[in-house]
Amino acid sequence: MEKKIIVSGVGCCLVDLLYNNINFQSEEIQPFLSKSSGDGGLSPGKLVLLEDFERFCNNNLHDFFNVILHGHEANKINIGGPSIVSLIHAAQITQNQNCEIRFYGRAGIDENGEYLQKQLAPLPVKLQDFKLIDNRTPSTIVLSDPNYDNGQGERIFINAIGAAWEMHAKDLDEDFFNSEVVVFGGTAIVPGIHDKLTSLLKKAKENGCLTIINTVYDFINEKKNPNQKWTLGETDYTYAFTDILITDAEEALRLSGCESVEAAFDFFIKTKVESVIITNGSKDIHLFSNGEVFNVKGKFVLPISELIKQELKISKSGDTTGCGDNFAGGLIGSVVNQLSLGISKPDLFEALAWAVVSGGFACFYMGGTYFEEKPMEKQRKIIPYYKAYIKQLANIIQTKEVAR
Repeated sequence: MEKKIIVSGVGCCLVDLLYNNINFQSEEIQPFLSKSSGDGGLSPGKLVLLEDFERFCNNNLHDFFNVILHGHEANKINIGGPSIVSLIHAAQITQNQNCEIRFYGRAGIDENGEYLQKQLAPLPVKLQDFKLIDNRTPSTIVLSDPNYDNGQGERIFINAIGAAWEMHAKDLDEDFFNSEVVVFGGTAIVPGIHDKLTSLLKKAKENGCLTIINTVYDFINEKKNPNQKWTLGETDYTYAFTDILITDAEEALRLSGCESVEAAFDFFIKTKVESVIITNGSKDIHLFSNGEVFNVKGKFVLPISELIKQELKISKSGDTTGCGDNFAGGLIGSVVNQLSLGISKPDLFEALAWAVVSGGFACFYMGGTYFEEKPMEKQRKIIPYYKAYIKQLANIIQTKEVAR
């Protein structure tokens, strides 16, 4: 008999203002690019706070909007944020009767807040505690260059935290901690949650929750301590209460204070994290599991989807907005589906297969959130890529294993 799984998530939820075909190599954008870490300038793949970027531009964004964006409206406005986008995707690839996915967050009483509320209403995520308050709605200007990195694509993010400053640890009720799975997504731009992650994760583990963190570039920490490793919660004990940590390579290096992915793995292993997954754009995925949560133990290196890679070369889509968020959502959704079937230790490679193809599929449409016309539409479109990736993995799982 299938068991209903409750998933509660908190973290970054915002409005994405997407500008496509911005050339990161152009002469026009050079004055707006970062000269040193944390200076408030733009950097491919990184996030900068709007207030800091305004100071970098001498408090005048007029030239930026006219020279780089040509004064145009965004190509697309969409729901964004590592927390809500990953939860939406997880809900889209799970059977509704098998799980209930809930979200806790804040937005502003403004046009963007009304947009979020309206767009989120029909989606398969329950807004457990989502309030509009007297502050601006969190938003991100997303600049996308589909030709960057040899056609793999990359983005630059300019973020306004706004109402997310008003989301705090005390706002998470007991229902949050009574869920089977809790997810903290992109909390670096929800400071009131991020700064209390150690305590929140400890409470969740004491209540028997499976705990998941998917990270985002921590510009606040980077600005504060550009030469020191980022903090995640009050102390490094945060990792000991984390069952699944999903991060990209640059974030892994900054969180660990190390100079290589291998050294970062050693850092995370020493902190007693249960499992960690490190993505690196179009490059291989590194993962570690101590065998407590998943059914395998050790370090592994796995490829991205070859089928998606080849199709992107043909279509030249390459809008990578939301790839990491959907990657996390694919993993969350697979874990939830497996738990609902009574599998106590989910299949790690099954979960990673769904993560990989979910992240890759996000390149085929603009923005992180995919709006379905019919329930399970997105899952049906992803399944052929999932099947192809499972075949791709069949002959390499053993040969790709790294020394334990």
